[in-house]
Amino acid sequence: MTGSKAYLTYASSVQVGTQNGIDECRHQFAWDRWNCPESATQLRGLRSATRETSFIHAISAAGVMFTLTRNCSLGDLDDCGCDVSKNGKIGGRGWLWGGCSDNVDFGEKISKQYVDAQETGQDSRAAVNLHNNEAGRQAVKATMKRICRCHGMSESCSVKTCWEQLSDFREIGNYLKRKHSQAQRLDVDKRRLRAANSADSRGANAFSNIAQTELIYLEESPDYCKRNVSLGLHGTEGRECVQHGDGLTPWERRSCRRLCHECGLGVEERRAEAVSSCNCKFHWCCKVKCDDCAQMIVTNACARRGSGDAHHYRRRYRGNKSKVD
Repeated sequence: MTGSKAYLTYASSVQVGTQNGIDECRHQFAWDRWNCPESATQLRGLRSATRETSFIHAISAAGVMFTLTRNCSLGDLDDCGCDVSKNGKIGGRGWLWGGCSDNVDFGEKISKQYVDAQETGQDSRAAVNLHNNEAGRQAVKATMKRICRCHGMSESCSVKTCWEQLSDFREIGNYLKRKHSQAQRLDVDKRRLRAANSADSRGANAFSNIAQTELIYLEESPDYCKRNVSLGLHGTEGRECVQHGDGLTPWERRSCRRLCHECGLGVEERRAEAVSSCNCKFHWCCKVKCDDCAQMIVTNACARRGSGDAHHYRRRYRGNKSKVD
């Protein structure tokens, strides 16, 4: 396989993995004041080193490693397949390594080559970003699952073989969201750190007292309640929140307080009448006649106090098309 073919093949996986990371970021922060806006997802343009940008770097590196590892195990990448290097060896009491383990070593190696190469700086911010990239890759490893299969007469499990498998990417996102809440702010001697980087450490040993699994940052976050055009922040005015509903997590149920009340805003109720086709009947031959059924949809959004009554909308839906009356 030529180098150019490998580059194109790996590059497509890197692109998909990066987007998977951004999508997961938006899911994890959907009900937070900072909700992973577009301005925060361009790694090359990130000038700050806040708690939130630490998550962006970690989830992006994890997404790339995850996608490369999965595509490798599926046989979608040339010269790469599942990891069988430990097969036949004793893994623990009562079981042996076997089967087709996901090749995380490959995913990690290529992820480093692509993601870390974007970090060309030689300062404290670059060192922090490289550390958080590594924390993302460590998250993929930390969430791996061991899958086992029993062998023997009537599946007596006289012999058990096990292999390692990637978790769902959602589990990796949940893991890193917890790391985000526990992230450590550094008060470092930037001149010393810059010197360490210029000595070609690339941040690998710059934070020897901090575990590679932990997220770190340098700067306090801005006020995400307020709109800040220069920082690409939209504020929380107009953001939707939820107060009632089945299956809501405690974090979701507190979203109106967090996004609206604690940001000096009120909660505005918005009602929308959705009209869709219903009670459809087939008539021979060959027509389908439907009734129009209306349903009132109530949502809540953050608004300036005293901004007026709730907004009322009427929407008509026809299949996949809609229009506002």
